[in-house]
Amino acid sequence: MAVDPKQLYSADRPEKRVEGALKVTGAARYAADEPVRNPAYAVAVTSAIAKGRITAFHLDPARAVPGVIEILTHEKVGNALKGPPKGPDGGPTTTTLQDAQIWHDGQIIALVIADTFEAAREGAYKVRVDYAEDQPTASFDDPGAQVEASSTMAGDNPSIGDARAAFEGAAVKVDQKYATPIQHHNAIELFSTTVAWEGDHLTVYDPSQFMAGTRAATATSLGMAPEHVRAVSRYVGGAFGSKGPHPRTPWVAIAARIVGRPVRFVVTREQGFTTSTYRAETRHHVKLGASRDGNLVSLSHEGFEVTSRPSKYKVGGTDATSRMYACPNIRTAVNIVHADRNTPGYMRAPPETPYMFALESAMDELAHEIGLDPIELRRRNDTQTDPVTGLPFSSRSLMACYDAAAQAFGWNRRAAKPKSMQQGEWLVGFGCATACYPSNSGPAAARVAMTPDGKVNVQLAGHEIGTGAYTVVALTAARVLGVKLDDVSVEMGDSSFPPVVIAGGSSNAASTANVVANACEKIRAQMPLKGRAEIYEEWVPAGLPPDSVTAMTRGQMRMLGGNSRKDVTAFAFGAHLVEVRVHRLSREIRVPRTVSAFASGTIVNPLAAHSQYMGGAIWGISSALHEQTEIDRRVARYVNENLADYLVPVNADVPDVKVLLIPENDTRVNPLGIKGIGEIGIVGMNAAIANAVFHATGKRIRELPIRVEQLLDI
Repeated sequence: MAVDPKQLYSADRPEKRVEGALKVTGAARYAADEPVRNPAYAVAVTSAIAKGRITAFHLDPARAVPGVIEILTHEKVGNALKGPPKGPDGGPTTTTLQDAQIWHDGQIIALVIADTFEAAREGAYKVRVDYAEDQPTASFDDPGAQVEASSTMAGDNPSIGDARAAFEGAAVKVDQKYATPIQHHNAIELFSTTVAWEGDHLTVYDPSQFMAGTRAATATSLGMAPEHVRAVSRYVGGAFGSKGPHPRTPWVAIAARIVGRPVRFVVTREQGFTTSTYRAETRHHVKLGASRDGNLVSLSHEGFEVTSRPSKYKVGGTDATSRMYACPNIRTAVNIVHADRNTPGYMRAPPETPYMFALESAMDELAHEIGLDPIELRRRNDTQTDPVTGLPFSSRSLMACYDAAAQAFGWNRRAAKPKSMQQGEWLVGFGCATACYPSNSGPAAARVAMTPDGKVNVQLAGHEIGTGAYTVVALTAARVLGVKLDDVSVEMGDSSFPPVVIAGGSSNAASTANVVANACEKIRAQMPLKGRAEIYEEWVPAGLPPDSVTAMTRGQMRMLGGNSRKDVTAFAFGAHLVEVRVHRLSREIRVPRTVSAFASGTIVNPLAAHSQYMGGAIWGISSALHEQTEIDRRVARYVNENLADYLVPVNADVPDVKVLLIPENDTRVNPLGIKGIGEIGIVGMNAAIANAVFHATGKRIRELPIRVEQLLDI
């Protein structure tokens, strides 16, 4: 690539979003906004138990509702699919309308189809179901929980040396257990599916992070040729990992075929908690051994994660924690625990958010045991080499992030002794933690056309999930071709366009920018144009099979980054510093200010980057102090499945969130040097806050979220 990323992008050239006006005026069309002719409406009936079987449906009262057209249950359509449903990892998952089995609370067991949404909703309310109920298992430690040990599962458990022996001989030891709660995405846009048949061709309007995957999965489930399915998702109103190919989609297609007209199905907020994925609760056992001067000699991290009965899904965050610090002896393991729950899935930095909480909390405990400043402990164990593989990091500016954040924060005012800083009635604590995320990229294709008058059109089946993808593509094309941003039109969110890797793993900008830059370079080589020029371009990161673009059309997801590369280990790094205040009498917890510094390679648009980092940091505060999906352990049912009871921060909870962008040039990660920024912001913030609470109060909280009642005895 002839393009110099330092000339193409600049930290002092922010751009407003090209789609911003459409969004603030309501003109941006989301999946459930797409117009279809004479739609019918579907409303789901969900199970009222968490384990058992359906013995009978009583549908006559629902059928009697004026406007109700059809009711789908397993008795009518149970054999309609051509293959079993697949979970987020591509493996087995719970069923919906296939049979009478109830796997979890809130499982879809019927779809009521009507002329209007109101009629469908009334009909769904009037469906009555008889069950043969079994005693469900809710979570860890409950009767019936089935532990599947790490040794019985395929997957990477990074280990080197003899961590057990090194720990026994260590001068300073930390041996603690940590826990994180159930959490749900709660994107503002609800889950939905709208489908329309035209002969034997199907159009699916699904909010999707993977256009090619939605098309392929739907085609496979219905026994159709992929080229007969078109998936459309021009804008996604927040996804965070929850809006990939979904098992509900083929059932809505079946409903539309039965009733002979388009069908629109919008999942309610409450149903979204049980019919889609979420972040499962985790437990961690971390053991750190170090010398008296703070050098790690042993690191052990064992994780436990809850999943559904049939699924083997796990996030497996030890891939990250094993690589954070120099250590000659490392042992990791990840176990899953099967319970009667819906299958979990990807949620903003899926492995790193829970696993780095455990590691960074343990690092803070180690610093306290040694009597060393927490930042200094991380400095002494910083490394430019992957401790597991010995490969170099493509770049690693972790300590540059800590240094910049510490200066901006005023870390030098931190008193070493816990519970020794106070302002009026408030106990004050400072805490820090490392942020990280693998720098991924994947295959992508694009079609770029330019006319002699300087007008540019870019088509690709990319994904605007709220991160500014349209602007990344438009800005890249404008800068390479030397035209105004307003002269570039971008079309994406349609599977009929050239395929792009999933908008997940923070791979979107790196993948789309590289392929568009290459295509525009080829057009630039033809300038001045005598007529319309059009280039179709494919980009496959070095190390992936050359057929990776074609594989996407079959629904195969390939991605490269983190520790999956053979030449380097590729991560982005950052540092969170926070001030926490705990009221001396009420134990109220406040976070008056945070400073976060990130080094993530080439920054395409500093305005969008700043927003992404800030949003991640705020979500990290939420992860530490607010968010938890409560479950009634007796019946394995969620009890706060709404935004009134599921706590998230408001403006008063995040008064001062400062973000620093640390310059970093890394052309080994990919030709444009772009590292993902969408997920790193949340990572480590929960630990930084927990560490600050300890510094303020002298009490260590190892289970999230941190609540007032945990501090009553300080």
